Amino acid sequence: MATEQTVAILGPGGTGGLLAALLSRSGHRVICLAREGTAETLRRTGITVRSAQFGEFTAPVEAETELREPVDACLIAVKHTALDAALNRIPPAATGDALLVPLLNGVDHPAALRARHRPDRVAPAVIRVESTRVSPGLIEHGSPFTEIDLAGDGVPRARLDTLAGTLTHAGVTARVVEGETAALWAKMAFLAPFALLTTRYGLPLGEARTRHREELEALVAETAAVSRACGAPADPAQALARYDAFPPGAKSSMQRDAEAGRPLELDAIGGALLRAAERHGVPAPVTARLVADLHAAGH
Repeated sequence: MATEQTVAILGPGGTGGLLAALLSRSGHRVICLAREGTAETLRRTGITVRSAQFGEFTAPVEAETELREPVDACLIAVKHTALDAALNRIPPAATGDALLVPLLNGVDHPAALRARHRPDRVAPAVIRVESTRVSPGLIEHGSPFTEIDLAGDGVPRARLDTLAGTLTHAGVTARVVEGETAALWAKMAFLAPFALLTTRYGLPLGEARTRHREELEALVAETAAVSRACGAPADPAQALARYDAFPPGAKSSMQRDAEAGRPLELDAIGGALLRAAERHGVPAPVTARLVADLHAAGH
């Protein structure tokens, strides 16, 4: 196997819990960082995964409320709405030389991490997976894929390659990509129209893309224009084709949060998109209207 690594997981929820279990199962030491109640459960039960891709298995993990020792990498898998509070669990004195890998939606979080930690150890990543925490220590993984693109301008390439190898050995399709801006905006360009439209109208993607086609096309065009202005290529026609190929019952994570009464990542997605549009002088009236509608609805 690959050399044993010690990996911290900040936020062992749907995404973090799946990665924690996969890494532990493949022989790596995993330390989950969570609230005391969750940490206590994980110490006792480990993490059970139910997955069509990986089968059903239970993997032991360590669990703490705060990082207290050196690790090779820390995967940050909390929602953007919980990031500030969660970062208190990884004090800079403890992270030291560790690679910090945020798996968050949006494009603003790398700067926030670099303001607190070594800038050349922050390696933004994009994950493509559908995975849900049913309860502490129980993860249901629904997608037939688990893919991670690792980036990090200024991060030593050897560190990225080592982590990609560790994740690949654990069962994840992991690769190192050039240019974190392009990687983050590639996800944002797909996620923002999907999240804003389905959440605003409370509809699964199939109905939203049919009943609100004109708005979807406008959102895609606006997002692509902002992405290009930020230096990341974007293809509106390709994005629309991806939406049309998605299962009609698909819901965005923002829509699921709205249905469950949880805080929305509206600022991390819609807010960040509008801030970038303003910086570059790119008009985004449809995006602005949907974000305003969601704010007016109390989100």
